[in-house]
Amino acid sequence: MEPALKRLVVVSNRLPVALRKEEDGWKIKQGSGGLVTAMAPVLKNRGGMWIGWSGATDSEADMDELLADFTEEAGYELCTVPLTEKDVDGYYYGFSNEIIWPLFHDLQSLCRFHPRYWRTYLDVNFKFAEAVARRSSPEDYIWIQDYHLMHQAFFLKSMGVRRNTGFFLHIPFPPPDIFMKLPWRSKLIQALTEFDLVGFQTVQDRRNFVGSLHRLMPEAKVEGRGAVVTINLGNRSFRAGAFPISIDYAQFTEMAGRADVVQKAFDLKEALRHRKIILGVDRLDYTKGIPERIRSIQTLLRRYPDLKGKVNFIQIAVPSREEVDEYKDLRTEIEQLVGRVNGEFSFPGWVPVHYHYRSLPHEDLVAYYAAADVGLVTPLRDGMNLVAKEYCACNNKGDGVLVLSEFAGAAAQLQRHAYLVNPYDVEGIAKALHRALHWPLEERKVHMTRLREQIRRSNIFRWVDSFLRAGIAKSLEDFPEAETVHFNRM
Repeated sequence: MEPALKRLVVVSNRLPVALRKEEDGWKIKQGSGGLVTAMAPVLKNRGGMWIGWSGATDSEADMDELLADFTEEAGYELCTVPLTEKDVDGYYYGFSNEIIWPLFHDLQSLCRFHPRYWRTYLDVNFKFAEAVARRSSPEDYIWIQDYHLMHQAFFLKSMGVRRNTGFFLHIPFPPPDIFMKLPWRSKLIQALTEFDLVGFQTVQDRRNFVGSLHRLMPEAKVEGRGAVVTINLGNRSFRAGAFPISIDYAQFTEMAGRADVVQKAFDLKEALRHRKIILGVDRLDYTKGIPERIRSIQTLLRRYPDLKGKVNFIQIAVPSREEVDEYKDLRTEIEQLVGRVNGEFSFPGWVPVHYHYRSLPHEDLVAYYAAADVGLVTPLRDGMNLVAKEYCACNNKGDGVLVLSEFAGAAAQLQRHAYLVNPYDVEGIAKALHRALHWPLEERKVHMTRLREQIRRSNIFRWVDSFLRAGIAKSLEDFPEAETVHFNRM
């Protein structure tokens, strides 16, 4: 018999596609978000499987049939984990987004610690683990993504299923004093120690994790220095490391150089009469600091009246969790702030703030990046923030400026050549923007060139390679190319 094929199996809350129920039935749509941006090119090049929820809760939909064509085209297999509305409510909207998301972003006042959420979270994690056990083989490498699925290794082991497992946390890991507020802190830390490798965005996140681990499991001993360390727990050990996620640099810079995208960028500048453009791009979320950013623009125009009529701030807010009250309130707050700033400063022929609450086609977003003179990326707290890297990759002229929150994970990598700011300091951001708009061209080019080179070197493929090397002492070269993979539909 031929040896079993070793595959990379990615497991995440959502598949890299979205299913929507329309009048004439279910429709499949390419997914969006940082995880899809990061992982899809890697799986497409290497083959493998992606396990996740489809986004639908209607058991009548024939998911396998709907996904079959997409699977063929994508170059890797998709496996769905069916969830009920009750599952989604308690596990996703509840535990993941009303507890872990705010707690890990240092916003514990927004947490709702309902025991029901915890129970549903465990139930759904068990469902995912069953799918992993059923659809993978002992030779596969199982790579679990993000805070929704922190119990995968725990449940696989409880079933007696032996797999080599890695976990990557895309959001920050909070300091021990904040993590200790979680009622289920001991069980969650225990579950994370069951992985063979636990990955974080920054060394600081890893230190926060180790600090919490020492509080709850004092017997834990850390060995080694550098990005990856070994943690011994007496009878067993696992590894923990920092692996800053990145983007497909070549894809962004090549698209920014396409003739049609160059034209779109020129048209945008033309429509704004070639004024300086400050750009913000975010998913609508209370961690992104959008209200503070708009107040900073207001402060900028008040403090430096010579900029009136010479600069435009464009904020693109991608709709997110629209049914959640906090997000509805945030949207209202942002719209009111935009109205106030425009009401205070507008004059015929000039409106300072352009606010777009919608998703943009990829080439349009790249055109905005390419047209912007300043990328304003000021989350209150972020695991990494790929927008900062996307903006730099699309700045082919090399004359843009990145103004970046010191509380974004990307700041650890980009701090030498980005202009770091405190996202809560509206006057400090205003000063930084004023300086960025007046920086000499040569100085801007030096910094942007170095930012782009750093992101080019540390691209998404290097991220995957570094994680796999740490997880199984192997590189991407050990996984077969897509054309050698033959999928068996079940």
